[in-house]
Amino acid sequence: MARDPFKDMSKNNNEAARGAFVIAPNDGVDLPTAIRQLTIGTAGGTVSFQDKDGVTHTTGPLPIGTYPIQAHRIMATDTTATGLTGWI
Repeated sequence: MARDPFKDMSKNNNEAARGAFVIAPNDGVDLPTAIRQLTIGTAGGTVSFQDKDGVTHTTGPLPIGTYPIQAHRIMATDTTATGLTGWI
């Protein structure tokens, strides 16, 4: 399971990020650190992600931007967005 530095904190996505990393979607591997926000670099892509409980969610097509998606894994299956950056 991804390390989650926010598990004991209230969820406030307005705080400054502590760091970021490029995400390569993978169906079998958790992110190195759970993310609080996700930036999508291509318009019209979808993102499939797993939350802390392992439940998979899939977005509809999203424009370029940053979204308050808290995830432990970004799935390759059903993710068509590229240019993904995770914010911690």
